[in-house]
Formats: sequence, C-alpha cells, structure tokens
Amino acid sequence: MKLILSRKGFDSSAGGVPSPILPDGRLVVLPIPDAHSRISYDAISHAGEPLGPLVSDLTQGRIAAGAGAHLDPDLMRQSLPRKPGWRPVFGQMGQALGHLRNQGVGPGDLFLFFGLFRRVERAEGRWRWVRDAAPCHVLWGWMQVAEALSLEKALPPAYSWAGYHPHCQRIGDAGNVLYIARRHLRVVGEDEGLPGAGVFSHYGAGRRLTAVSAARVSDWELPAWWYPDAGREPLSYHGDPERWCRRGGRTALRAVARGQEFVLDTGQYPEAQPWVRELIRG
Repeated sequence: MKLILSRKGFDSSAGGVPSPILPDGRLVVLPIPDAHSRISYDAISHAGEPLGPLVSDLTQGRIAAGAGAHLDPDLMRQSLPRKPGWRPVFGQMGQALGHLRNQGVGPGDLFLFFGLFRRVERAEGRWRWVRDAAPCHVLWGWMQVAEALSLEKALPPAYSWAGYHPHCQRIGDAGNVLYIARRHLRVVGEDEGLPGAGVFSHYGAGRRLTAVSAARVSDWELPAWWYPDAGREPLSYHGDPERWCRRGGRTALRAVARGQEFVLDTGQYPEAQPWVRELIRG
C-alpha cells in the first residue's frame, strides 16, 4: 500500500488564508477558489451551515460567499445534495497526477489529506482570526482508492452521479483522473469496519504535522518510524537527507514548500499501516 500525504484546501497561495479551527475545535476545510466551478461556497454545507459567510469573513470580502469553489476532494455526503450512487471522490491532473502515476499509486492506496489551519473566534457577529494563534499543518481527512477513472473521454453512465464534480467539467482534458473511494477501509490486510473515506471532525495533537515550537509551518514533527534509515526510500520530494533528523524520540522533517502529493511506500515502512488505522479509528 502507498500512503500519500496530499496537500488540499486554503493556504497562502490558494485562497490566501488558512482554513479555520472553530472555537470548539472543529476543523472546517475551505476548498480553494475556482471561477469555473458550478458549486458556490454558499451551496456547500458544514454541520448544517453554508461555508459562504465563513469564507467571506476570513478573507475580508476578497472571496465572496457566492464565488465558485473547487470542492475536491469531496468526502462528506452532507456537503451537497447527492444523486443516488454517490461515493467520495478526488480528482487530479497535470504534474501532480504524473507524480502519482510515476509512484504507482492506484487501487488500495490511501490518501491522507492535510492543510493549513488557524484558530478563529466570533466577534461582533463576524469570524476573525485569534490574534496569537499561529497557523499549522493538520491532517484533516482520508480516502482509500477503489479505482482510478479516466476523464479523458465521456463520463461513463454508471458514474453520472459525479457529473457535478469540478474535474467532470473538464472531461476531454489530457491526464484528468477521478479517484473513487473504497466503501470500507482495508489496511493491514483486514477490513477495518470503517468507511473508506472521511474527515477528522476536530483538531487533535496526534493529527498535527507542524511541530508545536516550529518557526515555520513546514517544520514537521512525525513519529520516529518515518525516519528514512537502513536504505529505505524517503517520502517522495524529500530525498535530501538534510531535511530529516531524529529529535527526542521523534522524527523532524523540513517539508518542501511546493508540491501536492508526497508518497510513501508502506512496504518499506511496516509501521505505517497500523499508524493509519489508529489515526482513523481515533
């Protein structure tokens, strides 16, 4: 199984601000803006509330509540009205898709989505950033691949329920793929009785990537087993040994600033699969 750390959601370049951590600890992932999308922020629901006002407040009106949103990955059934047969999906294309293909990513492999987050508070009827709260990278969701559907030709009738998806608005483009989620998670060779895709509803220390005392959000602290010793291939895009060090029984990584998809071969890191299982169970 390949494990893919996949950077998704608002950040300093896409959206211009982090996604929010609400006062009760809930994570709200803000999809990046997409002028060509048929889906607006106002149309996307989180816990029964539209994302539009949150986006408008936190960007100080730069991104309007009715602006188009690139809802991808799309993991929560309650985000939109759904057609029968809907399953969680994630689209990819271009250089990022080329990297996934070069790494052999396909059915059975697992995406762990992470993004940039910061705490917010409510004041005078609007959302604002907590002044002394620093942004950090946090894991916010997962999806295990059942199949990779090419969108270079027409969408097959059996997948008509996916026609709303932003990548289905670009059918015919070269190198355009829609990953379909497994119905049930399967790691360590077992059906875990857990959904094949979902989100982590709340912030938790075990899902935080950025080290607590870090000067930069890309300075990560990971479990010790992530260290690429004994000839093991490191996380893709992180082959420079200077990026890695052991620190206090943990592994420190200076993550690259660019790139969307970072791939780890769990065949070389047997600790990865039980770690993922417990992360999702928790």
